[in-house]
Amino acid sequence: MKVEKLVEIIGSDFYTGVPDSQLKALCNYLMNTYGIDQKHHIIAANEGNCTALAAGYHLATGKVPVVYMQNSGEGNIINPVASLLNDKVYAIPVIFIVGWRGEPGIHDEPQHIYQGEVTVKLLEDMGIKAFVIGKDTTDDEVEKVMEEYKAILAEGKDVAFVIRKGALSYDESVKYENSNSMIREEIIQHIVKASDNDPIISTTGKASRELFETRVANGQSHKYDFLTVGSMGHSSSIALGVAINKPNSRVWCVDGDGAVLMHMGSMAVLGANAPKNMIHIIINNGAHETVGGMPTVASNIDLVAIAKACGYPNAVSVDTFEALDEELEKAKERNELSLIEVKCSIGARDDLGRPTTTALENKINFMNYLKEL
Repeated sequence: MKVEKLVEIIGSDFYTGVPDSQLKALCNYLMNTYGIDQKHHIIAANEGNCTALAAGYHLATGKVPVVYMQNSGEGNIINPVASLLNDKVYAIPVIFIVGWRGEPGIHDEPQHIYQGEVTVKLLEDMGIKAFVIGKDTTDDEVEKVMEEYKAILAEGKDVAFVIRKGALSYDESVKYENSNSMIREEIIQHIVKASDNDPIISTTGKASRELFETRVANGQSHKYDFLTVGSMGHSSSIALGVAINKPNSRVWCVDGDGAVLMHMGSMAVLGANAPKNMIHIIINNGAHETVGGMPTVASNIDLVAIAKACGYPNAVSVDTFEALDEELEKAKERNELSLIEVKCSIGARDDLGRPTTTALENKINFMNYLKEL
């Protein structure tokens, strides 16, 4: 189905969401049509944030907004859907567009398997009527469903379109880039060299894939690393839990800007606890690169100032490898929580692989290594 036709059938003039590779056609269409425009399109920090934004739009205009997301974001919308949108509370109508990762019967990464199994059921449990769009779904079918949805929305209830892999198409492309010169995989290589045998917790997406391949290239064990392949935004909290309970070991967290934005409150908790043995590195390319490259707002905010305001005793930003290496060594010498923001370009190798160990194997190997420390 052409994404332009889906947008026409839905008939909304406001979209907010968190980008998803399954919805790349929609995301690219919105970027080409609106860019980042407050009146029509906002890329938000997390899916709950989107849902509240959509509620505000409805309160101000009386019109029906659209929230788009990967199905992994359903967990983030449960509270605002149940306690804000629901027709037993404020009866705020919203159309959700959900990318279906991990659909049963279709191979996907381990973090998507269970979420894929419960995607439609979870929507229905939240009182959201769902219709699945696949490659063979016709425009007429979607138009008929949308007519039914209009009556549901008029009652202050919510509806969803669940998008199967390859169901949406868009002929135009969007080039996402920035002016930064540092390449993320090389940044990770420098971090690995500096970290010696210290444990590393890495964020979801390409950063963890590049960390895995760096270990392979170096002939090193993967036992040093916990790859947070799912649970976006929570790697720094995992690292905090490890650091508190392994006070005699230095613990590194390799984070991303989109992940930090998604659950930025974790920085306040980190700063308040200020584990002396933790180094928090945020690789900031201002993009949701793993799912297509759509922008985050991280290029427009001061992460160093935010970290300091949250109580981090040390926080710096670097944009060269010389400065990175210098700050990595300084952080190692301190006995204090340190944050290093690294300004990064957008892009990765076309042949970048995925971890060849299972998530469970990764956990077991990492836990066994921590026992040695």
